[in-house]
Amino acid sequence: MRTPPPVSGEPYPTATGSETRSNYLRGGVSFETAYNSDLQYVAAHPIADFNYSIQPSITIDQATSRFHETLTYSPSFIFYQRLSSYNDADQDVSLSLRYRMTQHTALQLRDSFNKSSNAFSEPYQTSGWAITGSPQSPAAGAIAPFANQNNNEGSGEISYQFSANSMVGGGGTSTKLTYPSLSQVPGLCDSSSRGGSAFLNLRPSRSQYTGVTYQYSQYVSCPASTRSDTTTHAFYLYYSFYPMRALSLSVSGGPQHYAVAQTPYPSSASWTPSVTASVGWQSNHSSLAASYSRTVNGGGGLLGAFYSNTANAHARAQVTRAWAVETTAGYAIHKNVNSLLASSDPGGHTLSGTASVQRVFSERITAQLGYQRQHQSYSGIQAISALPDNNRGFVSLSYQFERPLGR
Repeated sequence: MRTPPPVSGEPYPTATGSETRSNYLRGGVSFETAYNSDLQYVAAHPIADFNYSIQPSITIDQATSRFHETLTYSPSFIFYQRLSSYNDADQDVSLSLRYRMTQHTALQLRDSFNKSSNAFSEPYQTSGWAITGSPQSPAAGAIAPFANQNNNEGSGEISYQFSANSMVGGGGTSTKLTYPSLSQVPGLCDSSSRGGSAFLNLRPSRSQYTGVTYQYSQYVSCPASTRSDTTTHAFYLYYSFYPMRALSLSVSGGPQHYAVAQTPYPSSASWTPSVTASVGWQSNHSSLAASYSRTVNGGGGLLGAFYSNTANAHARAQVTRAWAVETTAGYAIHKNVNSLLASSDPGGHTLSGTASVQRVFSERITAQLGYQRQHQSYSGIQAISALPDNNRGFVSLSYQFERPLGR
C-alpha cells in the first residue's frame, strides 16, 4: 500500500520522470546574475541593484531494496554590485531517509536546514514552500525577502500495514524560524512549531485510498517578547484517487479546534472547518503539482493565530530535448482569528510567481532565463510595508555531473 498525500507529508516531485534516478552521486555549480527592482527603499524611492551568485551543490542518492537515502548540500555565495552590505553566504542542506524495517513496517525521516539572505534564490520560498497534499500545511507567514533568516524543518513517520488493504501510522513534525538580526525585520519575530499525527489508511480498490487522520499542532511566536501560543486539534476524513500511476488526486476535510493564548489579551478558542485539496502528476516529459488549503495556524514570523487560505502550483514541461519551461505560482491570505487584534494586526496576503525557460546545451551544461514577481500586503508590519513589491529577472549557467554508485 501507498501512504497517500493527505498523510504522507511528502512534497510532490517537481522534476520530470526522465530526470529522476537513484544510486547516483550528483554535483555541479551554477552561476547566476539577477536584477532586483526593489532591494530597499530610501526616501520612498526604490533602490534597484544587480547581484551575482555562485552556487555549488552535491547530492548523494542511494537506494537498496529496503533503504533509500538522499542527502543534498548546496551553499550559495551572493555579491551585490552597489549595495555590498547585502553580500552574504547562504547554506542549504536536506536529508531524507526511507527504511523498510520489516515486510509490513516502513519508517521515513526528513530534515532540512536553510540559512538564507535572499528568499528569491531558494525554491518555493516565495510561494509557500514545497507543495504537499497534507492538511498540516506550513505555518502562516510573511516573507522578508532580503533579511537574514534560519529555517529548520524536521519530520518523521512510521506506518504498519496489518492487512492486504489496511494500514495505520503516525508521525511528528518540528519547525523553527529565527531572524539573527531582528532590526532587519521590524514587525516580525522568531517562531517555532511542533506537532503529531495518527492515521488509519484503507484501500477499497487498487486505485483508491480513504481513511481518517488526527493532527495536533502547537505554534509559538515571539517567545522573547509578547508571546503567542496557538494549539490546534483536527480530525480529517480523506480520499485519494490514482486514475493512473503518474497521477494522484486527493481531498481531505473535517473540524479543527484552535486555542490561542496571547498576553495581555484574554484567551480564545473555537471550532472551524478545515479542508485541503491537491493534485500531483509526473510523466517522462512533464510534471504538475497544485494544492489548496484552508486551516488555522500560526507562527511563520507573525504574532498570533490566523485563518489561512493558501494555493500553490508548479508546472514543468520538457518541450524538446534541448528546451524546457517551468512556472510556479502562489497565493496566501491570512486573517487574524482574534477580533481584538484584527485592527492592529489583521494579517495580510502574499501573491508571487516565477516563469523560466531552460536550454540544455549538453549533458552537463544548462542555461536558464527567468522572471519573478512578488507582492505582499501586511498592514502594521514595517518589514513588509517597506518592501511590498519586487520584480526580479535572472539568467544562470549551470554545470552538472553525475556518477553511478555501487556499480
